[in-house]
Amino acid sequence: MEKFCFILVAKGLFFISIDYLGELFLHKAKILTVDDDINLQTLLRSHLEQEGYRYLCAVNGKELMQNLYNEHPDIILLDLTLPQDDGLALLAQIRSKSKVALIIISGRDEAVDRIIGLEMGADDYLTKPFELRELSARIKAVLRRTVHDSPIEGDAAVSPLAKANRIAFNGWVLDRLQYQLFDDQGQTVQLTSGEFKLLEALVIAPHRVLSREHLFTLTHPGDYDAFDRAIDIQIGRIRKKMKDDSHDPVLLKTIRGVGYLFAGDAKSAD
Repeated sequence: MEKFCFILVAKGLFFISIDYLGELFLHKAKILTVDDDINLQTLLRSHLEQEGYRYLCAVNGKELMQNLYNEHPDIILLDLTLPQDDGLALLAQIRSKSKVALIIISGRDEAVDRIIGLEMGADDYLTKPFELRELSARIKAVLRRTVHDSPIEGDAAVSPLAKANRIAFNGWVLDRLQYQLFDDQGQTVQLTSGEFKLLEALVIAPHRVLSREHLFTLTHPGDYDAFDRAIDIQIGRIRKKMKDDSHDPVLLKTIRGVGYLFAGDAKSAD
């Protein structure tokens, strides 16, 4: 069983172009699956690793809590029917110690089970059997809402930096009045209006994860399509213009399956 629980990192590129090879080396959310069905565990491990996630597994409450304390998963997929433990009791135990994102995956399909699970603190409830694509969509949706207990995206609007006309960070200056980005020599870096708005949104909310949907809304008014690569393409262009190595970016970090995070040290330069 221990060999089965080793974490393997996906090796494929999975719809990432050559410009985005660096994403393979960036943060990948950890998913802990708690289920005694070994065949299902094997299937989920293969699927989730192909999606780019890091996979953890447990078959009982003891292994669940060990992983929670030692591995700090980003999201837990919890079965309610375990031979040695009661799933709802485990849910209560998790919630007494952590705000980790959690999806119940259970064969119990009664409305009362879903209501109780959600009221006890689950972020979502998925009934077996299920489509793997639906599971992926639900994981991404929950991570967008809860990853790292980030403040909600709207909080960026009340950040002190949101009122600054000029923002300095890591040798750069973002001039919000002139719509210009200047390097450490005072030279202008040519950004499109969309690229500027995207960089601006990230810079005024440092060290916060902003989802692709939120960034898309700011820079491309209209309906967001989960398969739209516009934000990823623009991030790639900004990184190239700012010489922020896509293999190991210092400023614009990818939070896989969720969005992006500005990791620089920003301050007002007014």
